Amino acid sequence: MSSCVEASPSRFCVLSWAQVQRLDAILGDAVPIHGRGNFPTLSVQPRLLVQVVRARLEESGVAVRSVKLNGSAASHVLHQDAGLGYKDLDLIFAVSLQDEQSFRLVRDVVLDCLLDFLPAGVCKERISPLALKEAYVEKLVKVHTAADRWSLISLSNNAGKNVELKFVDTLRRQFEFSIDSFQICLDALLLFDRCSDTPMMSEGFRPSVVGESVYGDFEEALTHLRQRTIATRNPEEIRGGGLLKYCHLLARGFRAACEADMKLTQRYMCSRFFIDFPDIGQQQRKLEAYLRNHFAGIEHKRYECLVTLRAVVDESTVCLMGHERRQTLDLISALALRVLAEQNAIPDMGSIMCFYQPAAYVRDANFSNYYIAQVQPPRRAAPPTGHGCRVVERRPVPRINYKKEEKKKESMCDLAKCDLKEQSTAGLIWADSLSLSLAKH
Repeated sequence: MSSCVEASPSRFCVLSWAQVQRLDAILGDAVPIHGRGNFPTLSVQPRLLVQVVRARLEESGVAVRSVKLNGSAASHVLHQDAGLGYKDLDLIFAVSLQDEQSFRLVRDVVLDCLLDFLPAGVCKERISPLALKEAYVEKLVKVHTAADRWSLISLSNNAGKNVELKFVDTLRRQFEFSIDSFQICLDALLLFDRCSDTPMMSEGFRPSVVGESVYGDFEEALTHLRQRTIATRNPEEIRGGGLLKYCHLLARGFRAACEADMKLTQRYMCSRFFIDFPDIGQQQRKLEAYLRNHFAGIEHKRYECLVTLRAVVDESTVCLMGHERRQTLDLISALALRVLAEQNAIPDMGSIMCFYQPAAYVRDANFSNYYIAQVQPPRRAAPPTGHGCRVVERRPVPRINYKKEEKKKESMCDLAKCDLKEQSTAGLIWADSLSLSLAKH
């Protein structure tokens, strides 16, 4: 169990020995950074990467106020059995980013640090920062507004477990839900690595590592994590409204703390999502990217997440026109079918959502999808009559009952054929007589 710091507000807490051990294991496990093309794979220890980046930044004149572990990895450290695991390794460097030059300096320092992790024998002098960026950087983000100043450098991993270095000066919203609001300060652990003569920690000889919940109350957020509870506030402040993460959590077995309040919250989520992604093309790219990046090792949950998303959008969307709403629902349905095809699996009948109502006659026990045409016997023609048409004698067809309306239609068709033939015969006679009269004259 964690013991809360008495002198600190309730948002802070000192980690227990078991939690510190999990944190030390995460920072000590080597993470592969896969290169594109002919660039080799880098084997990087997060602990060593943080130390190198921090030292290079300080050498370049950029003061690092603190380094924190954030996101799902921090949640995994605090409670291992939450069912989430951890995907990305999010590391936050608190720095000052006042101008464009500061952003470029941070980016160049990180790319230069990657050279230290290249295998021996590689000619590092001939590798440019641009080549390193193209080879090892999965995502590069820069936000410079009046309220938010931060940048993100995500190092690629083919398994989806990217190492993400976030350099933050100011950031208004640092979490989506209470269960991912934890930040663990690594300064004490890194200082222990540099200063301690004893490389191994023990329960009686270890640094005091402090965790924080930016959601608010640390114990409340930790209770939500243990009980697999979904709780948030002001989802309209989150980019995308947290809608996809919310449906992801529902598919993973998490449940809302208050169903009535969450129904209202879903409306805010949907509204913010369609504000940030108003076009159907943007929605498709966002959904495909989320499915690709957030389901590593749990691909079978993608279908359930999409079905949940469709139900939430159908129930809680109030800001779209009718045709826009149908477009979005059709997009989600198409992605769900594609996911099933990729999995090559037939889902459980209890988890299938039917998007149309079958016709009433389909439920009839005597209804068959197959139609067997009855073969009629050959017709025997009668000699022509004076009306210029032939009367067809019909034999009774076995096992077929003709209605009176059908007989009327057939008789009308026969009369129409007779009239057409008489008109054509009269036309030919008139044409012959006209040609003879012209020949005489």
